[in-house]
Amino acid sequence: MQWLTLLPPIVAIALAVWKREVILALFAAILSAEWLLAEFNLGTGFVNTVERMVSVFASPGNTRILLFSLLVGALLSLMQKSGGVSAFVQWVGRKGMADSPRKVGLLPTIMGILIFIETNLSVLTSGILARNLFDRFNMSRERLAYIIDSTCAPVSVIIVMNAWGAYVLSLIDDFSFSNTNQVLFSSIALNFYALITLALVFYTVLSNRVHGPMKTIETKTQQQGLDVLEPPSKKRFMLLPLATMIGGIIFFMWLTGLQSLKSNSPESIDFFDALLAGSGSKAVLWATFSALVVAYILLKTQDSRRHKELVGWGFEGMSKLLGLVTTVMLALALGSSMKALGTGDFVAQMISGHLPIWLVTPLIFLSAAVISFTTGTSWGTFGILIPIGMPVSISLGIPPELVLAAILGGGVFGDHCSPISDTTIVSSLAAGCDHLDHVKTQLPYALTAGIATLVLYGLAAFTF
Repeated sequence: MQWLTLLPPIVAIALAVWKREVILALFAAILSAEWLLAEFNLGTGFVNTVERMVSVFASPGNTRILLFSLLVGALLSLMQKSGGVSAFVQWVGRKGMADSPRKVGLLPTIMGILIFIETNLSVLTSGILARNLFDRFNMSRERLAYIIDSTCAPVSVIIVMNAWGAYVLSLIDDFSFSNTNQVLFSSIALNFYALITLALVFYTVLSNRVHGPMKTIETKTQQQGLDVLEPPSKKRFMLLPLATMIGGIIFFMWLTGLQSLKSNSPESIDFFDALLAGSGSKAVLWATFSALVVAYILLKTQDSRRHKELVGWGFEGMSKLLGLVTTVMLALALGSSMKALGTGDFVAQMISGHLPIWLVTPLIFLSAAVISFTTGTSWGTFGILIPIGMPVSISLGIPPELVLAAILGGGVFGDHCSPISDTTIVSSLAAGCDHLDHVKTQLPYALTAGIATLVLYGLAAFTF
């Protein structure tokens, strides 16, 4: 029965590749998981599949993610149809900030590094700013999705002064290390996957070269030519709502963190402590809604747009993202089904046993990648493997920072390869490209970094 827990992710991946229909693949995967949970009763499994999808909305965090995904479509539509995006593209062209493919590629790369506080903020800001600039130079949206996806998560596990770092610290605090902060910070230089992935992003941007399926996509993009943009109006119609979203996420992260910490401690609370303790799902939703309100007011008062016209633009933008929102909902439901089935736990158990010490760290990295790939969540992978990996490192005398780096890097690696990863889905959304095309074009780069990382972890075992 334990091996059968791998059936749902296999069904999801096989159908997605065969039919190129991710929604059907995810639904079939949930049905197979619920069929197993119902002890092979197909009728009960079908009913439970429907209820599993309904249960996604029982979580306020999940509901916020789905609402945010819709609202960001409305926000993008207002910024584009107002001519604000066209005006911004025209302005950066005149200033010489985006007069070559290399400069255009550097824009989302640098933004992704600088905005390390929250991954959705990094992905959305970088994608929205650069998507029409990429069109201008006939660079594919898939290339943009790869850049923002392969920048945000690796940066988040390297620059650990964010929610990722706080979460990992909470997981390793339970173990008898003299200095848990030191373990976390020492893992940065050993996170080979994150470092190699960032190096590949800079190679792609600075050389302006792409390989594999990405090259095929690029050729099609060049043959199709540019998308038609709205006539330029005022760049503030894009920049003010975008600044509201960026500032709003930071402010609401701080506010929700402050409220959370105040309920536990009446003492004065540091700004960064509050920021790290904040709720990402609340902050992103509230900030996106605030940005939408700012865009509406700007266009109503300064561009004399009618209320009905603006509402129509908003719903048109939402309708374009309904497919992705459905994908997010099904991915969340599948993650819940596989958690109940114990898929992640089974994969983690496969690394236990008597193994040569030099194989332990590579296998931990590989296990983290498989768990993340099959469940679509790197954070869930950390929650499963860190409590297993830290005792393994202590008992076998392997440096804990090496094992921690392997878990963190493996989680990000699996995320990059997984069609059901929320970060991968949001990257497709922000870049405005087909989700499966993004997964397909990013995969060779992720596999290259993953294979190189496996080799390095094998060699590292002989160093320590």
